[in-house]
Amino acid sequence: MEKLWTNWEKLLQSVLQAQAIYTSQEQGAMLGGNAPAHRRIDESRAAWMSGKMRAFQFLPIDVLVPYVDRIWGWESVGGERVDLPVLLPGTGAELYFHYRTPFRRSVGGGTPETCSVSHLFYVRRRPLELLPSDDVGFVAVRFRAGMIHRFVDLPGRDMMDRALSAEDLWGATGQELAWRVAGAEAPSTRLQLIQRFLAQRLSSAAPDIVFEHAMGMLYGDPANLAIDRLTACVGLGRRQLERRFASIAGQTPVEIRSLGRFQKTVRALMLDDSARATDAALAYGYYDQAHFIRHFRELVAESPQRYLKEARARTHFYNTSRCAGAMMTAPS
Repeated sequence: MEKLWTNWEKLLQSVLQAQAIYTSQEQGAMLGGNAPAHRRIDESRAAWMSGKMRAFQFLPIDVLVPYVDRIWGWESVGGERVDLPVLLPGTGAELYFHYRTPFRRSVGGGTPETCSVSHLFYVRRRPLELLPSDDVGFVAVRFRAGMIHRFVDLPGRDMMDRALSAEDLWGATGQELAWRVAGAEAPSTRLQLIQRFLAQRLSSAAPDIVFEHAMGMLYGDPANLAIDRLTACVGLGRRQLERRFASIAGQTPVEIRSLGRFQKTVRALMLDDSARATDAALAYGYYDQAHFIRHFRELVAESPQRYLKEARARTHFYNTSRCAGAMMTAPS
């Protein structure tokens, strides 16, 4: 068994390096800069080789696949300052485990706060700014739409726009997990600790399958899915569905569809520097560019042009679509 884990460790280290290069190549602008597409791969590889940032991503173990999209992370090297992103509202829930200095965050330009060594981001109504750091090291769990509720007992309204710690979510067992992950020396150990904990936390209570199915439909097609068609598909009246969403997610189906539309439009613009705002907005269900600009200003309090100009010059957390052929299953 010891020999097996030693081999896993060696394999994992090589995969982490390969994954970092793969991720940088595929994301292009993730490490900043506006290079043409034909140059982006070489420059991303140079950014990796220069020691600014390692990035990796893994598929979860089988039991977590229905609920977790991916496990990913960053690690800065060389002591260079990294301009971390401003996180915009969306439909996601992301659980972070820091083994270096935790994020410092600012909401609405307020006094910066230091996040716990492990914390959840559930950004819904206002941007969350992460302050620059020269000591980044984290593993993050990206939950599928609506699936965070399989692992925590809190309703969405109590998680919204906060940075709840693992202790807030799971008490002493969550705090113990956070410190064990922070103290682990090997990447594979961190992945094992996190995934085993989540597998054990899968709710034994009967899940709300109707809510989960409806969330999946809203996230999958926010551009075209009418709420009346959604209610017909899940077999509930509109008010019944709204009450169910409000009690679990803290928002209505209309609000979640709107956030999904916004999230996918911004993601498309961040992953492709040449993308036109009008084309992306129309593709994801906005009536026109003016509709998208109004919605962007409502959520971010600035124009998309200004935001994109600054955001494309720094790091961001918009990962490319998951590709099983390019991601290895994390050790359990």
